[in-house]
Amino acid sequence: MFQQFLSKIRKYEIRMRKAVNSERYGNFHSVFKGSGLEFDDLRLYQYGDDVRAIDWNTSAKGHGTFIKIFKEDKEQTAFFMLDVSASQQVGEVKKLKIDIAKEICGVLTLSAIQEATRVGLLCFSDRTERYIRPSDGMKHGYSLISELYKLVPESLQTNLADSILVALNVLRRRSLVFLISDFIDENYHHNLKALCRKHDVIVIHLYDERETNLPNLGIIPLFDAEKQRTVWVNTSSKQYQEQMSVNFKTRSSELKTICHQNRASYLAINTQEDYVPALIHLFKVRNFSKTTAS
Repeated sequence: MFQQFLSKIRKYEIRMRKAVNSERYGNFHSVFKGSGLEFDDLRLYQYGDDVRAIDWNTSAKGHGTFIKIFKEDKEQTAFFMLDVSASQQVGEVKKLKIDIAKEICGVLTLSAIQEATRVGLLCFSDRTERYIRPSDGMKHGYSLISELYKLVPESLQTNLADSILVALNVLRRRSLVFLISDFIDENYHHNLKALCRKHDVIVIHLYDERETNLPNLGIIPLFDAEKQRTVWVNTSSKQYQEQMSVNFKTRSSELKTICHQNRASYLAINTQEDYVPALIHLFKVRNFSKTTAS
């Protein structure tokens, strides 16, 4: 079974790489190597410089206003944060949100290790289910993918805020962070903003159509996997259907706004659809934005 999983993500990775590299927007190398920055030097502030780069401690000494100069960190780290809580167990057979999340994580890991990028992994629920320290090399990459494939979570709950704190503590240098979740949780926005300030973040928001557009099935039992309880709902109720749609739109809109305000990339993926075009578009946009910025 693992070989089938590996074969599938290899096929998707090749498909994605060909599409990205064949366009004028750039390639995978610039995506995985262009976001790690480390402090290099100071220089006097000039009109038009980003005020966020000002070194206030040095400037306070009274010899002028100085800004920090950064150089590209050649040892870039791609760090994958994967939500494996029970709310991810939604969808069709072999197309559960958790299945698609693992595939996306595997595809991106293959892309990263082929660019000699260090890769690390944090699988979380309301606790750390699996942590793999960032390292490089094909052997490490395939080991990470194997651990990802066979992972069976111990907890059913979700705690995004605490999991983001774990990432902030283990990642000492600026990294490219992929946060993959359905974001069905609360009180994590403050920590997400902190993650975006310190790292280059790509938020991948997974959802299933039935969470936003439940078919009219009458009164049926729905099992809440995280709370381990069954509730009866009237799916034919227009009010119930509208409330589900509003909840999803509110959640995704808030998340998208946070990403936009904190310079993080946001990508929503319907797990019942082919996700490769969405990933291709994400990489093209990021390549294009780096090209225009430079």
